[in-house]
Amino acid sequence: MLHLVSVVALPIFLLSLGVLAIRGNLISASPLIIGCQLGGLALMVWARFAFPKGSFRVSAKPAGSEVIHRGPYRFIRHPMYAGAAVLLWASVAGHFSTLSVVIALVPTAAVLGKIVAEERYLRARYPDYAEYSRSTKRLVPFVF
Repeated sequence: MLHLVSVVALPIFLLSLGVLAIRGNLISASPLIIGCQLGGLALMVWARFAFPKGSFRVSAKPAGSEVIHRGPYRFIRHPMYAGAAVLLWASVAGHFSTLSVVIALVPTAAVLGKIVAEERYLRARYPDYAEYSRSTKRLVPFVF
């Protein structure tokens, strides 16, 4: 079940962005919201480039030979998901409605499920992951 959640999390996230875009609720006129969205995108790109060549996977099962400690991974364990959440929830904040919140809750739940699956795989594969997880937060530095 967790593997299934890990595989469908990305399509669910992209679908939710598509729905927000179709509804005209993805891009805001607010410079603050646009800045948050760009910050979320930048965090996702920075995290992607921290991966060693050939070790990136969309599914939760790890492909690399070590736990990544470079780039944003020095501060948080899941910076791509954090960046995606910032992008998504900034879009909701820019066009707040009950429907937008519901649209954002679905991929948020899928990503949280993917984090659970991914951390289970990482703990099983890398003995040093437990120590790494004690020294970093999941999504928000110093908080969660």
